Amino acid sequence: MIFTFIINSILVALAVLIHFEALNLLSIVIPQLKIKSRLCVLFGVFGALFAHIVEIWLFAFAYYFKIHSTYFGSLEGQFDNSLMDCSYFSFTTYTSLGIGDIKPIGDIRFMAGLEALTGLLLIAWTASFMFLEMQKLWKAP
Repeated sequence: MIFTFIINSILVALAVLIHFEALNLLSIVIPQLKIKSRLCVLFGVFGALFAHIVEIWLFAFAYYFKIHSTYFGSLEGQFDNSLMDCSYFSFTTYTSLGIGDIKPIGDIRFMAGLEALTGLLLIAWTASFMFLEMQKLWKAP
């Protein structure tokens, strides 16, 4: 159980650090772009989207590792133990969509819950960041 806690803590910390660095980089680059403000906003949206995808794949690789170790539990349902199914589960968990066709069993459930909470917070952080960037870029003339 302690090993599960350590791995989950590292995953959440890495996801938050990736997101922090991505938003920090965007906050530096966006003001320096010599393009229309609308394109700057699109650049920010795609940059943030890329950061979320990296974070989701981070969790997907962790699911893949955990289900193949047999120590942490498994994923059951419409699932064939592939990395693509792990990424699908990670996308639905991170976004809190939770389709329910794949179900975590065992200690891996804690990682799924933490991923959902992490995704919720990081998506909200992105929304706040984009709001602030749009306020800077779309000032009334």
